[in-house]
Amino acid sequence: MREVFHQSLEDVQARLVEIADLVTVAIDRATRAFGTSDVSLAEEVIEADAIIDEKAVELDELAIEILARQQPVARDLRIVVTALRVSASLERMGDMAEHIAQLARSRFPERAIPKGLKTTFTRMGELDVEVARKLAELLRTQDLRIAEAIRDADDDIDELHVSVFEKVLGDSWKGEATATVDATLASRYHERFADHAVSVAKKVVYLATGDWAGADDEIEHEPHPVI
Repeated sequence: MREVFHQSLEDVQARLVEIADLVTVAIDRATRAFGTSDVSLAEEVIEADAIIDEKAVELDELAIEILARQQPVARDLRIVVTALRVSASLERMGDMAEHIAQLARSRFPERAIPKGLKTTFTRMGELDVEVARKLAELLRTQDLRIAEAIRDADDDIDELHVSVFEKVLGDSWKGEATATVDATLASRYHERFADHAVSVAKKVVYLATGDWAGADDEIEHEPHPVI
């Protein structure tokens, strides 16, 4: 029975990695679609989000079945409960990628990126893709050094997020209302994507250490500006 149980836990981990890989593909395609107004690529992201949702539901059902049948305790219980919470965060990351793709589709054939912010959003997209790849690797290896790298990338995204708001609220901003809305929404989606990655990383650290306070210390994170 223990062997079957541990095989189930390995299946949970494999499914988390699979979802994280799908999220990585989604954010890569979404940010490219947003930057180039590639409506076909945006459609691919939007359609594929249903697959991420389905995979997350299947993982949740497996985790609940393990809880019901095996009644795990101590670290085994932490693994299953953490998997449920990580699954939810990964599903939300997929949603953020879908939202970015929807912005690209809604503005086609025009570009969704307002003038003067192309460099900023290009960099935010690159960082989000980097965060997603690192998160998949963290889930695959449980190498806690990756968690701090995710935090560092998130800090950079936060700075870019603030710079977008400073730009659109500045006296020199000449963008129309639509451009202002697009910029603020897109910036928020990029920033929230990385926030969810940090949340997952903290959970992985907690799982490895059994210490939630230690997880906060491991991934010390500055509070986000209220915008």
